[in-house]
Amino acid sequence: MKKAMYAVLALLAHLCVGEYVRLTWNITYVQVNRDGHVDRLAIGVNNKLPIAPVYITQGDTLFLTVHNMLDVPTAIHAHGLVQTNMPYMDGSSMITQCGIPPNSSFTYEIRSNSQSGTFFLHSHHMGQLADGLRTPFIIREKYPLGYDEDVLVALEDWYATDSRDKLVELLAPDTNTPLSPTFPFGLINGFNGNDTKAVKFERGKKYRFRVLSMSTTEYWKFTIPGHKLEVVEADGVMCEPQLVDGLDLAPAQRYSVVVTARDSDEFNFVYNCTLYADFVPRIKGLNPRVYTGLIEYKQGAPIKHVEVEDQIEWADDVSMHALDNEAVFGVDRQIELAMRGFLTTDKRRLRRLGTLPYAEPHVPSIFTAMSMGALAMDSRVYGPQTQAYVIGFNQSVELVIKNTQGQTHSQHQHGGTFQIIERGPVDHSELEPPPDPRFSLDDVPKIPVRTFTGVPMRRDTIDVPPFSYVKVRLRMESGIWLHHCHLSPAHDVAGLSVTFVVAPDVMQKTLNIPRVFYEQCEMQGIKTEGNAAGNWGFDMTGLPPVPVEMPAPKAQGAQGAAQGAPAKALPKVPK
Repeated sequence: MKKAMYAVLALLAHLCVGEYVRLTWNITYVQVNRDGHVDRLAIGVNNKLPIAPVYITQGDTLFLTVHNMLDVPTAIHAHGLVQTNMPYMDGSSMITQCGIPPNSSFTYEIRSNSQSGTFFLHSHHMGQLADGLRTPFIIREKYPLGYDEDVLVALEDWYATDSRDKLVELLAPDTNTPLSPTFPFGLINGFNGNDTKAVKFERGKKYRFRVLSMSTTEYWKFTIPGHKLEVVEADGVMCEPQLVDGLDLAPAQRYSVVVTARDSDEFNFVYNCTLYADFVPRIKGLNPRVYTGLIEYKQGAPIKHVEVEDQIEWADDVSMHALDNEAVFGVDRQIELAMRGFLTTDKRRLRRLGTLPYAEPHVPSIFTAMSMGALAMDSRVYGPQTQAYVIGFNQSVELVIKNTQGQTHSQHQHGGTFQIIERGPVDHSELEPPPDPRFSLDDVPKIPVRTFTGVPMRRDTIDVPPFSYVKVRLRMESGIWLHHCHLSPAHDVAGLSVTFVVAPDVMQKTLNIPRVFYEQCEMQGIKTEGNAAGNWGFDMTGLPPVPVEMPAPKAQGAQGAAQGAPAKALPKVPK
């Protein structure tokens, strides 16, 4: 019954013409104390932070006018939205545009078309996301889906350090001195997680909680002890309801859950938001940080503390089913990506997904695709470090994304959603040896192979736990689409990105990029034709030298650990 209802509503959404919604952002620096501990320079809108959430309705078009009042370029990405026939509006700096120059303006045209759900708007230029330039972007369904109220729970991590300073630290040559771990504070709906307002419940009503992680690095868990969560959406894709105890969100993931209020208002309850990371030490009060808020049935009622069971059932995307019943794609091409460290000969600690760490081209890739004629079908013209894969029109691609490391990664796809096909272990021979010889690959946890059944779930951001792979399939529209780790700036800027160039021959025939995009580049002295270096053919003169990797150390097993230092178990794989 629900499937039939959804199909009818989706058809009606396609037939309806939406409204034009106009919004103006003056992007400025602001001095803030968001966590109650540290004053720091951040980036806000109209001299304010947090930035107000943006709401539109399915079928609407958002015209977002950005006045860049910073001293550096900026670009705004509608995370999770597919920019149908308008890839130049994707907002990826040096991929689909040069960025909005300082003291200039630009208007993004963001068409929701038939898309609805929970998204967010954020900067896609260097590490500005981590400096506060992010806010929820909610596209309400044109026809309500059977709940009484909407509750927004926007989760962020907040660091004391400016992203530019952090990047200098992260990308500096290694001095053999390990970086000190940093422990961010958690923000809920833009403010210190301990200062949240009560969520008021009425007996028997249904509440749609939109829980989204706008975090840059750390993960979040969300539970309401004493209540079940019925998952109905992940990353803007409606799903068959999945009843769970909690959500475990990687950076940039989003869920909608429907929570049915209890029949009695005798007690109030609490909800828990836990900020945590597996790549820094566990220290009480620092990692994890636990924030609680009130579920208020009746003012002044006592709080009932429900003991949380040891075995919590978390939302699980590989076992979900997309409600629109989209059949699994065939495979026209398979691409394997592997997350690996890349220590250069000059001792910079970079990362790679393909053969080399990603680095921005000198010419935005969309302009290379539009100006290189038949050569645009050859991946070499996009430059060695753009890590470009040229994909044919309407091709279905299977990605095998391997995490060979002991740290989890959150992979985001521009221009489409993944069908989640399979999860499983990376072969032991492919694992990256830990830098600490006291750790042993012999202690890597055993991970079962799990495959979808029936209709695969789709989402645009997928968590890849340590030492595991995820197999996904997708079909993208013609355009230039980035695939990258959403841990920012530590991973994406350090090289964990690749570029999918989809049907550049079709782009040349069908796209008409507005003149303003060329003007943005001209104002910054950036070329808008030629290969990645701004030359013709395969001449890459002018690009920085390709980094050279130091030979990798040999893997350490339990017997090969450093003498006198017993082997330790590697971190457990999170669910």
